[in-house]
Amino acid sequence: MLSGNNLLLGKILCRSRRCAARCRWLCSSARPEIDAAVKERISRGPSLEYFIANSVNNHTEAGKGCSTESLQHPYVPAADVHSKGKKVHFETYGCQMNVNDTEVAWSLLKDAGFEKTNSASEADVVLIMTCAIREGAEGKIWKRISQLKTVKKLRKTSENGPLQIGILGCMAERLKEKLVEKEKAVDIVAGPDSYRDLPRLLANARSGQVGVNVQLSLDETYANVAPVRLKEDSKSAFVSIMRGCNNMCSYCIVPFTRGRERSRPLATILDEVRALSDQGVKEVTLLGQNVNSYRDTSAESQALIDRNSDGPVVLSRGFRTIYKLPSGGLRFADLLDKVSQVDREMRIRFTSPHPKDFPDEVLEVIRDRENICKQIHLPAQSGNSAILERMRRGYTRETYLELVHRIREVLPNVALTSDFICGFCGETEEAHQDTISLVDQVQYSVAYVFPYSLREKTHAHRRLEDDVPLDVKKRRVGEVLAIYRRRAKELFNQQVSSHQLVLVEGTSRRSPEDLFGRNDNNVKVIFPKMHVVEHPASSAKKQIEPGDYVVVKIEDCSSQVLKGVPLYITSLQQHMADERERRAHVAQA
Repeated sequence: MLSGNNLLLGKILCRSRRCAARCRWLCSSARPEIDAAVKERISRGPSLEYFIANSVNNHTEAGKGCSTESLQHPYVPAADVHSKGKKVHFETYGCQMNVNDTEVAWSLLKDAGFEKTNSASEADVVLIMTCAIREGAEGKIWKRISQLKTVKKLRKTSENGPLQIGILGCMAERLKEKLVEKEKAVDIVAGPDSYRDLPRLLANARSGQVGVNVQLSLDETYANVAPVRLKEDSKSAFVSIMRGCNNMCSYCIVPFTRGRERSRPLATILDEVRALSDQGVKEVTLLGQNVNSYRDTSAESQALIDRNSDGPVVLSRGFRTIYKLPSGGLRFADLLDKVSQVDREMRIRFTSPHPKDFPDEVLEVIRDRENICKQIHLPAQSGNSAILERMRRGYTRETYLELVHRIREVLPNVALTSDFICGFCGETEEAHQDTISLVDQVQYSVAYVFPYSLREKTHAHRRLEDDVPLDVKKRRVGEVLAIYRRRAKELFNQQVSSHQLVLVEGTSRRSPEDLFGRNDNNVKVIFPKMHVVEHPASSAKKQIEPGDYVVVKIEDCSSQVLKGVPLYITSLQQHMADERERRAHVAQA
């Protein structure tokens, strides 16, 4: 006699046989129609070769060419992805990296047939490149989104057609659900590593679907995308050399919004710098979230240098990390050396570095290459060792000051700039006074000072308490700014009567009668528009234009700018030769 379980199993098997037989009969009777439908659907979808090719491309694209080709989208008709005549308007918030990312996004959309407009009212698509590093930055963007939502409603019945709104960058990754699902504020959301997907996302949004891609990548650097500059007549340009950050400072959202560090191959960077030189660019700023952590392990790049690069990464003396240091690869000093040789008349800057990545070899390259600007951004964040430990910065106050001393020993005329956070978790008045004394002691030419803003996902959000009241944070910001401005004014007063080489950028915003530019230390210099000689020994005069190197005699200053009178136009190399000759005369006297 069958048990209850065996009886149940027998019934299930019997039913399964009957169902299988019925399915075979149905399928055989409808086989031609099903086969045709399946074949037609497969023909419209991607092939096996497509997946293989794209899998390879995703991991090798960084070292190839300078194409602006975006991703191919097998499920979206080419006519929908290619948006000929559609106008896009960009609005960029935040750091220089966001400016460069906007240029990358514009390059990819231009390749897909879009046209750029400087007017949001004329645009079919408005894309906002966002910053999530502080609450205040996000607040400005939310306000702008609200304004655009109103415009979007009006455009539904307008003859200009519907408006699409897109959020790009760090805020996109952090607030994707709120942006799309809760607020229903935007049509597309694209994170920092998904700009190649923009044409597809916009095509999906036009068909009524939600366009979201915020996936972070382990290897995306956009190395083969030639950015299209937003200001084509500018004599300065940004070049991204690496993306992401591994430092995991306890207050910082960047590793969560931009992912882990990965560097572009050196050859692609050199190609981009050469192209900018050919376009007449006179100053390039190398960009990265942690720019001097650059490490290129590609085999092609190894052939570009003459030394063995298998050794371990070397940090600034006394600094440490919370992660295991990698070995091998070309380092930041190698990159600086090669980039500086592309065009001797092109100034080279870089931002934003971490103090831990300034070994002597980096300082020596800056010293020895005349076209690498003698200005270093050295973010301190706090002047108190206990707060620095809580921030997970990897150094003490004393270690930081030792690095400052070493930098000034190697680069006597260097200008130092810095970042500070006031009111971090647990910061006491005594700790705050340590920050004030550090600013006083170092004498920065520029300091960026902000109240602490708690960011979700960070170590501070999970483990620490945001216990300093906002009014106290704001007061401390004011006190740090006051000492910085006083010391900067004293520093600039010492430069009155000096002759400084200035790269002219354009007309002053405050006075159409004046020009402005920046000196080697990255300090803004304002001087009147006028005709000057092209060299002290020359009698012929010409009008000063953007892109000219001009020697300016400094006559006045504030805590933020120098003011002077232009003496003559020169070249970078000629000025350096004149300076060497002048110093030789002084030494002999």
